[in-house]
Amino acid sequence: MTIGGGFRHPTAAGPARTRTSERALDPLRDKAIAEAVLQVLVDVGFRGFTMDEVAMAAGVSKATIYRRWSSKIELLVSFLEVARDTSLVTTDTGSLRGDLLVFLTSVADALEGPTGRALRALFGQLAEEPALAEAYRRGPLSWWDETVCEILERAVRRGDVEAGVLTSLAVEAGPGILLQFWFLRGRRLDEATVTAIVDDVMLPLLTRKRRDDQLPDPIPPT
Repeated sequence: MTIGGGFRHPTAAGPARTRTSERALDPLRDKAIAEAVLQVLVDVGFRGFTMDEVAMAAGVSKATIYRRWSSKIELLVSFLEVARDTSLVTTDTGSLRGDLLVFLTSVADALEGPTGRALRALFGQLAEEPALAEAYRRGPLSWWDETVCEILERAVRRGDVEAGVLTSLAVEAGPGILLQFWFLRGRRLDEATVTAIVDDVMLPLLTRKRRDDQLPDPIPPT
């Protein structure tokens, strides 16, 4: 995960979080803090995560951290809202199957790496910390959703699928199964697993209506 333009300032429409100072840090320091958050989550998990550990890992003073965030929840909310995994790939391969395979493979690779270990450390807290859950939905989950929608919009323009699939539950099926295998079942997300999710679940669901429309009318009984 990386920080793009830096941690965001809180907005009236945003979650219930407050920073004790509106003075923005420079981008390089923002990046160091974001990378430190990721490192500390990977190393010690949520329960061992402290603001002091982040300051030490980022090479900044404790005051620098505490001026901006009054608790580790506020820091983690800011991190989730702006952290993007730059390893996610959205190549236009020219086919729906190819696009889905490339994207889900990159998601699987991310989940098997530091990004996944950090998210795993946070997943168990989402039910207990609504602010974290909302930040996860607005951060990583929304970016995954946007990418899948881009893939499906290309498929609609090519005529591979009907426009209605953009609001179909089929959109949720692939990433949902991927996360279930990874988080609940602890299965390794290898190439065979990703291919099975795309070929056996996503493509049949996404193209079902088009296949049905192409079937010949049934022959009436004589």
